[in-house]
Amino acid sequence: MRKNSVKNTRINGEVQRVLAEIIRSEIKDPRIHMLTSVVAVEVSPDLKTCKAWISVYGDEKAQADTLAGLRSAEGFIRNKLAKEINLRNTPVITFIIDQSIAYGVNMSKKIDDVNKNLEKRDE
Repeated sequence: MRKNSVKNTRINGEVQRVLAEIIRSEIKDPRIHMLTSVVAVEVSPDLKTCKAWISVYGDEKAQADTLAGLRSAEGFIRNKLAKEINLRNTPVITFIIDQSIAYGVNMSKKIDDVNKNLEKRDE
């Protein structure tokens, strides 16, 4: 199975959907922030490993706590994932903090600042 095959894309989408549902409704760990979302999921072609990029709305402490909570609940999440999705192998999940939203907000702020400075200079 190629990395970008239709089957792999479909599996990535289904794992992302189920993973988001598990994190939102099944995990009771207080370290996991309420506003945690699964941005993207990449399951390897052999279905053994999975990278899940998560986004946490909050400061760096909330992100670190959420990541620690998800890593400690990895076995529980994998068990729930195996019950929801019928795959040959249930992938081992690696959680990665996605910084793209924060990066985009920061870049947007910088662009606005530059535009304001240009407007002041033109006046």
